[in-house]
Amino acid sequence: MPSRRSDCGTGADGTEVTFREYESHDALGLARLVARREVSPHELLDAALARIEARDGALGAIVLDLADEARRAIDRGLPEGPFTGVPFLLKDLGVFTAGHTTTGSCPLFADFVPDHDSTIVERYRAAGLVIFGKTKTPELGVSVTTEPKLYGPTRNPWNPGLSPGGSSGGAAAAVAAGYLPMAHATDGGGSIRIPGSLTGLFGLKPSRGRNPAGPDLGEGLAGMVTSHCLARSVRDSAALLDASAGPAPGDPYAAPPLERPLLDEVGAPPGRLRIALCTTGFDGVPVDPECAKAATDAAKLCEQLGHHVEEARPDLAGLSLTRAWRLVPAVNLWNLVHARARELGREPRPGDLEPVNWAWMNEAPGHSAADYMATVNMMHAFARRLGAFLARYDLIVTPTLAVPSLKLAAITTDHDDVGRHVTRLFNRIAPHTALFNQTGGAAMTVPLHWTADGLPVGVHFAAGLGDEPKLIRLAAQLEQARPWFDRRPPPPA
Repeated sequence: MPSRRSDCGTGADGTEVTFREYESHDALGLARLVARREVSPHELLDAALARIEARDGALGAIVLDLADEARRAIDRGLPEGPFTGVPFLLKDLGVFTAGHTTTGSCPLFADFVPDHDSTIVERYRAAGLVIFGKTKTPELGVSVTTEPKLYGPTRNPWNPGLSPGGSSGGAAAAVAAGYLPMAHATDGGGSIRIPGSLTGLFGLKPSRGRNPAGPDLGEGLAGMVTSHCLARSVRDSAALLDASAGPAPGDPYAAPPLERPLLDEVGAPPGRLRIALCTTGFDGVPVDPECAKAATDAAKLCEQLGHHVEEARPDLAGLSLTRAWRLVPAVNLWNLVHARARELGREPRPGDLEPVNWAWMNEAPGHSAADYMATVNMMHAFARRLGAFLARYDLIVTPTLAVPSLKLAAITTDHDDVGRHVTRLFNRIAPHTALFNQTGGAAMTVPLHWTADGLPVGVHFAAGLGDEPKLIRLAAQLEQARPWFDRRPPPPA
């Protein structure tokens, strides 16, 4: 096999790194090199680990090192798949790897070691991915920034004084910093799309039921949570979803079947799409002018590409976007924490959670089963309203966030004001993303805008249940028209 082990050099951060061209390839590109025997899986793993060693001390994206297990998997022989030999990181939340902790950045789960892989992890391994670690999340994923007390903050590679967002902040920082071309992420209210916007990455939230949640869960947060990835290229995201999608036995949901692989949609003509532009919150509240400009500029680009765009927003009057994200996490936190405490043979205690999450959890006993079902019914009412709107439009384009950046410590958890906390997360920072978790539709953030001082600002495109092909076709068209792959953060100090 031709070797690139001698193809070393000094990185911009002053540290020797293997395989200098590593960061110029997406995941499919790296897999192609492996298939051609131009580089080995061990060399790709070395390249990823060298970058983590050089850069993660400043960023804090990684919480679990599985490099030794990854090397053993390579030595045993990897399955033949679309990503054979490509390094991959899992988020430390919501997915299990046999014999290794899944902590969710929560002290209560610091020593929780499952004895099996999650279904989606099995599918990632079957695709040939080399899982070599886990990335940081806020405590149990219920925040839009990644600063857990258990591990400390993750910093944004574009500016270390800023957050990469959350809850998939560790994944976003890892991909943006060049550790690897894509990483696993989850999304229950925007947790793929929020960090994607803040770190200049492509982030697709699949439809409800597109990826399996089992075998331990049928759903997360009443169906709001799904898994996928953050990626540098549209085609990587499409190919990974092809590899992981499809119901498993006993799944409570199944997304509408795809007519063909999503990778085939990359480069396919999207047709003339009818796009609704909304540059405020869905309630009409203004967002930061930079974010509004990002959406407006993206709409103009869509018009230049032949699509029809007009200003419009769905009528959501009388429905509360924050109700589900106040009540449903409270009940789920209660069930999760009490189940874990029973496993440990004790009652939950305040130190088990950060203060605002402890207070949030303890709202659960004040809600009845009727309250929970009324909230689920409201989520269904959102889906009916949005479905009627999307009968007239193919997509809705908005800013991904209401703010262009988030400073570290802007979101704190050392208080018990749950109402203020939830309002800030989903009214002031991310007013657009959670709607599509509640309705189950596919949505994506696309890195199409940068501020005058060089920070990325994402643009959000959302569609209906099963509309991933429509989004992938448009994303690939936008990627070709305004490429972002080579836009990288400055090297770390």
